[in-house]
Amino acid sequence: MMKYFYALFLAVMLPFFAVAQQVITYSVSPVSFDESEAITVTFNVNETAFGTASSHALYLWAWSIDSATVLQDCPTNGTWTASNPVNKLTYVSSSGGIGTYTYTMNTVKSFYGNRSNPLSKIGMLVKTINGSVQSQDILMNVGKFQFNLTNPVEASTNVVTSGTVINITGTSTLPSNFVVKANGTPVYTSSAASTTLNYPYSVTQDAAMEVVATNAADGTVVTKSFTVALSIPVQSAAIPSYMKQGISYDSADPTKVGLAIYAPSKAYVHVIGSFNNWAVSANYLMKRDTTNPDLYWLEITGLTPQQIYTFQYRTADGIKVADPYSTLVLSPYDDPYINQNANVYPNLPAYPTGQNFEVSVIQTAKPAYNWNVTNFAKPAKENLIVYELLVRDFTTQKTWQSLIDKISYLKSLKINAVELMPVMEFDGNNSWGYNTGFHYALDKAYGTPEKFKEFIDVCHQNGIAVILDIALNHATGRSPIERMWMVDPNGDGFGDPAANNPYFNQIAKHSYSVFNDFNHSSAATKYYVNRVLEQWIKEYKVDGFRWDLTKGFTQACAAGDDACTNQYQQDRVNILKGYADYQWSYDPSSYIIFEHLGTDSEEAQWANYKIGEGKGVMMWDKQTNPYNQNTMGYDTGSNFNRVKYSAHGFSERRAVSYGESHDEERLMYKNLTSGVSVAGYNVKDLATSLERQKAYAAVFLTVPGPKMIWQFAELGFDKSIYTCENGTVNTETDSTPGDCKLDPKPSAFGLNYDTNAARKSLYDTWAKILEIRLSSDVFNTKTFTVESGNLMPRLFIFNNTTSSALKNVVVLANFTSSTQNIVPDFPYTGSWYNLMDNTQSNVTSTTTPITIEPGGFRIFGNSKALATNEANQSKNAVSLVLTQNPVSNGTASIRYTNAKNGSLAIYDFSGTLIKTVQVSKDNGDENISVNGLKTGMYFIQLKSEKGIAVAKMIVK
Repeated sequence: MMKYFYALFLAVMLPFFAVAQQVITYSVSPVSFDESEAITVTFNVNETAFGTASSHALYLWAWSIDSATVLQDCPTNGTWTASNPVNKLTYVSSSGGIGTYTYTMNTVKSFYGNRSNPLSKIGMLVKTINGSVQSQDILMNVGKFQFNLTNPVEASTNVVTSGTVINITGTSTLPSNFVVKANGTPVYTSSAASTTLNYPYSVTQDAAMEVVATNAADGTVVTKSFTVALSIPVQSAAIPSYMKQGISYDSADPTKVGLAIYAPSKAYVHVIGSFNNWAVSANYLMKRDTTNPDLYWLEITGLTPQQIYTFQYRTADGIKVADPYSTLVLSPYDDPYINQNANVYPNLPAYPTGQNFEVSVIQTAKPAYNWNVTNFAKPAKENLIVYELLVRDFTTQKTWQSLIDKISYLKSLKINAVELMPVMEFDGNNSWGYNTGFHYALDKAYGTPEKFKEFIDVCHQNGIAVILDIALNHATGRSPIERMWMVDPNGDGFGDPAANNPYFNQIAKHSYSVFNDFNHSSAATKYYVNRVLEQWIKEYKVDGFRWDLTKGFTQACAAGDDACTNQYQQDRVNILKGYADYQWSYDPSSYIIFEHLGTDSEEAQWANYKIGEGKGVMMWDKQTNPYNQNTMGYDTGSNFNRVKYSAHGFSERRAVSYGESHDEERLMYKNLTSGVSVAGYNVKDLATSLERQKAYAAVFLTVPGPKMIWQFAELGFDKSIYTCENGTVNTETDSTPGDCKLDPKPSAFGLNYDTNAARKSLYDTWAKILEIRLSSDVFNTKTFTVESGNLMPRLFIFNNTTSSALKNVVVLANFTSSTQNIVPDFPYTGSWYNLMDNTQSNVTSTTTPITIEPGGFRIFGNSKALATNEANQSKNAVSLVLTQNPVSNGTASIRYTNAKNGSLAIYDFSGTLIKTVQVSKDNGDENISVNGLKTGMYFIQLKSEKGIAVAKMIVK
């Protein structure tokens, strides 16, 4: 049981922390005990493997299970990443690298929290203080009287031929009377009390076996169980042509479905489901394929078209699993909580009563989604502007419908791609999504497959590509292909991969492992991955994948070997090239993005792969630290020159650069908490910091090549990544990962950031920069220079091959805390234009300095920008322009559109409302009084029934 709950804990807390598991030995004194007694547990630990040879700092993580089978953590555990000192083990001695430690509980009951029900089992493991290394789970029975079934293994299924004799053996801690039952009927009763059982049972039928031990002194009963099954002759037959692994529908016959599962080392497999009352039956014994005898298949007939059915596979050893290629799975653990607060998933099928573990759903003749866009033209890789988001935290409603409702927000920002953090069926309903159990199925926490398809369709209608983040490095313990071959010491149906698992390593082959590590050299794993890629591309029309943790796709390293994992690995290069070929075989223009963050020599192997065909894998290019040094105002480490693709050895623009991602601290949070503060200028001031984020966008978004924005960076989102659900911040330290990293974060919409004048001004600036970037061919070039490292970065962009008049762009920014005169080094003299407003300057000297305020920027071009906000303004959109800026003589002249029932509000840079004015018409020009306003910068916000527009106003 603990394996499952511990897996849930990992799902919430540890998707991004490597957890190495080490096997330890232990003993308990006394050997058997009641909950009212004191016990001492002794552990023998390889201190080198735990990294505690000098500190001897090891801790107990403990839990208990009561008589009602309710599990509860020990109240003194602390948190996984910061153990409570109360649970620290007592160091005794070391010999040969093995350390001896003890932990004494004054009474078992009090240590585990004085639970109201009697304890039946206690569990524990040994861990480092931050949870980076742990032991295996340890379970102990509570009670003086114990019975241990030594043969067969408890909860096992034993497949034998008729007449086979199984020696049923066991030992008890006190003299006992033993009864052995087959299907509830006693087949053996001991004649006298004893502490040992040895009974030879001849198997003649399938039977649920029970061994009942009764304490001769007080009548206490302990029961152990296992299953025996007669081996069954399995028919061999060729799998029908319309079928492949998983659930296959015959388009010509909606009354049947084909089921097939790859199950090497399984003597036979049954299908159980709602169509046969979940009973094991000879009529539902699967056949072996004649070509591949490890492939079992069966046709289910007599189905009613469009009716929903549920099913599982049951293997000869009694393991029940859903189909790994299910497009929809029902979960007894998660589904009851999906529709509690809103109708997230209308008509969610009910989980079948009396079953356990996930079940698959069958529905023949299901109506197909009617796509509006069937031939979406993807934006070029070189011009991809990716917006990464987590559905859970993007909107307050947390649904596909709420994302559909925000398409105009995304489109107005001028991004052309959305990257969704994993949406494949993950454990629990509250997650980042990397704890995937079923890679083929859409998780139900955000809504239905139809709504997800609608979201993709709407994105495509608005020119926005959809990229899925996918975690194919690992799978959780709920995965069917993990559970079918596992070591299950607790008999709860969950465990670690067994040696014969065809998909997973028993011990990870890299140092960043979480959950269960896929063996990507295995043909079975490769088939699974390729089917997953095909499903999302063909069924959902996704435009590409961001591959999570590609460093894990090697078999060459050890679990704790960082140096090996981080260096070039040829098997990893070959494996991932093979997967890229499969992805491109389903869609030649499909985006492939690797989160590798490795050596340039290895990343170049993928970035340059098939580049002559217009392909090449895009690589995540983290530039968080140098960009944040600029925005905070520190020149040390502020060089972001590696934002250029050629700095990585790439022959094309395949570096997806970013300052923020889901995994990095927010730039604004660090600006506000750690920014430079000098007399007269303070980066920690909100308005000042928001202005500096505009300059960041200018030297980030204009660099040729693909870029990525983390959700709400365009609004200056300033909540720490370590913000807890209660609003506190538990920040990461050098020794301890920050708690709450994975906690839900408030939506910027819920915080009204999108209607705050200063933040809306930032959004508008980012949108303007992106509009210039994407509408001007000058940025589609490989010829550019990035100069940075002194807080006054300069970008020089050239494109002499374009037919556009705009062939040269110079970007300047000032991240110091004072006004600077920056030499622009224009390529030539003549007319240059500030592309943000197309104002013209006559340059007579290319080296005459440009005066730029602290936190300011300039984007100059040798010609006007090809598009402006006014020129591209939709006839239904709200616009606001100051026709003269700076403003003087106490009057601001403005021009606006779509202002029906609108009002103007003027805010100072701190966000304080200064005055409001009702507009007099729907469209046109108007003068408003600004008498009494002090010299400085302000925001004017126009809000009407059509939307919101913001302009910056300078008062002299």
